[in-house]
Amino acid sequence: MGHRDIPVLETGRLILRGPEPEDYPNFKATFTSYRARFMGGPLNPYETWMLYAAEIGHWEIRGFGMWMIHDRVTDETLGMAGGWQPAVWPEREIAWIIWPEKAGKGYALEATNAARQFFYDEQGWDGAVSYIDPKNLDSIRLAERLGAKIDKAAKSIDGHDVVYRHPTAAELKDSQIADGIALEIGHYQDPLFKPKGWAID
Repeated sequence: MGHRDIPVLETGRLILRGPEPEDYPNFKATFTSYRARFMGGPLNPYETWMLYAAEIGHWEIRGFGMWMIHDRVTDETLGMAGGWQPAVWPEREIAWIIWPEKAGKGYALEATNAARQFFYDEQGWDGAVSYIDPKNLDSIRLAERLGAKIDKAAKSIDGHDVVYRHPTAAELKDSQIADGIALEIGHYQDPLFKPKGWAID
């Protein structure tokens, strides 16, 4: 089921596959919860269904979209990451969300880094932004760990979001940012690594 042309990405801990009907319950549980407060939620069941249908249809319309993040070992879904540009979005966005009970284990960093690399290497993107609610500190921290910086000159969606601009493929190549991302992902992939402090995606 689902869009048959969506590529599958693999990382050390994760498999990223296109959203399918059987993934909907986890999506619904998150987007009808407090976790969705920075993404227009919590949504009611009808709004959640329409958004999930849009996630699947986005691939058909745009040729890119959001992947469902799966654990390589258990195959359970952990969240979503990928590209997003619905109507009225000024630019292509790199976006992510991790289910509440799966947050704080580096899954968003690992998945989003892989998605961004795919868009740069395979689809020729020359950059991207992330539109983030200024109160969403977890996502701001993640954007900064990915090397994104506030672009005050960029057009926002509705004036209530902060635009973080991601480094281009050229800026990432052989950079300290790329090395730092790889090092952090490696730490999270180490089963002996037990991060302390504030849980971040």
